[in-house]
Amino acid sequence: MARAERTDEPATGTPGPADLHADVLDALGAEIVSGVAPVGSVLRIDRLDERFGVSRSVVREAVRVLSSMGLVETRRRVGVLVRPRVQWNVFDPRIIRWRLEGPGREEQLLSLGELRRGFEPVAAGLAAERASREQCARMAGAVMEMQVQAKAQDLEAYLAADQVFHATMLEASGNEMLAALAGVVGEVLAGRTHHDLMPARPNPEAIRLHSDVAQAIGAGDAARATAAMTAIIDEASAAVRAVSEA
Repeated sequence: MARAERTDEPATGTPGPADLHADVLDALGAEIVSGVAPVGSVLRIDRLDERFGVSRSVVREAVRVLSSMGLVETRRRVGVLVRPRVQWNVFDPRIIRWRLEGPGREEQLLSLGELRRGFEPVAAGLAAERASREQCARMAGAVMEMQVQAKAQDLEAYLAADQVFHATMLEASGNEMLAALAGVVGEVLAGRTHHDLMPARPNPEAIRLHSDVAQAIGAGDAARATAAMTAIIDEASAAVRAVSEA
């Protein structure tokens, strides 16, 4: 007799299907990128639903998303196979977040710092030529908020303002490919904050450099904006190294 399918209908105070899906996705994604589920290992849907206490439809949806990210592939009569890292979409913000939650966090942050050095200064230079008044005002406002929250030592609020600054700067570049990398930068910034790789009181020099970028973009000075953005990334990488070596 076939086993009855769980419905996962949310009761009062219990997680709904979307929450269950997110929980399963995060758990499996973290296991894969950390190596707990190594390359070539097989994930069995009929065992995963028992393990997580969810319906097969929830597991299948999580597997579908993992497959779209290049982490797994489904093979008939085999199951869900974990794929090699070279096939992962390493730019996916969720993969970045999972990798930052696992071993090798500092190395991943430094690698991402090298990536940022390749595109954020370029975006800053373009923004100096293309930013709207509203975007310039948003960046200036984000810098002011960073100053306020740094004094209050509220790292979550500081992070939110920092993310707004970088997302706006990338958007202001006028290049949709650069703007699409805002999620990557956002996860890098969040990773530093959430994994104790930020000082309790953010570095005043980092805030000053953000202000320099905003002012240079507002003034249409592409060279200065590029240099200041490069300095921001170098400062962040140096801070990660200092914390990891402490």
